[in-house]
Amino acid sequence: MSIQQEAGFDPRAFRRALGNFATGVTIMTSAANGQRVGVTANSFNSVSLEPALILWSIDKRSSSYDVFNTASHFAVNVLAADQIDLSNQFARSSDDKFAGIEVEEGAGGAPLFADCAARFQCELHQQIDGGDHWILLGKVVAFDDFGRAPLLYHQGAYSSVLPHPRLLRKSESVSKTAFQGRLGENLFYLMTQAVRSYQSDYQPRQLATGLRTSEARMLMVLEGDASLGMSELQAQVAMPTREIEESIRNLQRKGLVEGCEGAYVLSAGGLEQADILWHIAKTQQDKVFAGYSAEQVDLFRSMLKRVIALG
Repeated sequence: MSIQQEAGFDPRAFRRALGNFATGVTIMTSAANGQRVGVTANSFNSVSLEPALILWSIDKRSSSYDVFNTASHFAVNVLAADQIDLSNQFARSSDDKFAGIEVEEGAGGAPLFADCAARFQCELHQQIDGGDHWILLGKVVAFDDFGRAPLLYHQGAYSSVLPHPRLLRKSESVSKTAFQGRLGENLFYLMTQAVRSYQSDYQPRQLATGLRTSEARMLMVLEGDASLGMSELQAQVAMPTREIEESIRNLQRKGLVEGCEGAYVLSAGGLEQADILWHIAKTQQDKVFAGYSAEQVDLFRSMLKRVIALG
């Protein structure tokens, strides 16, 4: 085991050691005197529930500090797994980091981004001298919980949330009494249990892309067609019209779907994201049906299609 002493240890080695602590990724925003600022930060953390306090730290050399210091409020935008580009945009120096980005105005004018995992609007509560950083404490005055899979940062690279293998094994285990009696012969019960078991591993991997289930389904349906109108989408995705329309708006805002004469197509970015989703789907399918022959899988697929057609 290597132990670095405080006196004279390598700052880069220290940073690498800190990188073993996986964190979420946020963009901190604020506004004052007609100027908006935003910085990507992974130093966000909770402090207190009563009162509701959070903290983060900013480099004392940051050109954005004066605005954060002057403003009455700031916002914490907790990024979702599909917001890597947004994270990168605010991690780099730029004359206008907000160029091309739609934002809402939060408390004190602090910009708020759409499609985040969560957002916290904060009143500047206290500043603490923290070496080469200022530690800013914020009192939360409002928050949004969108429940989206968060973007993570670990060992100097972006990452995403997946269930721990031990939890997956536990969730996949079936009790000895699960299929006793008439339940074990009831096809509807067996089908619902099979879907639940299949989703316990597959759905978290899909959600880890940062897309809602409805958005992922839309991308996978559109991938196979040149364009689809609303009526075709309703027939294929089996979702309420309101959910379809909301998903289309979200995907258009992210630049993944484009509309043309009443029909929708995938953009280049949408095609790339659809490929990722189909790879996740194929990986899960290959894993689940690895112990079956191609003939058995084909028969199973044919039986499912016939059952579906009866509906």
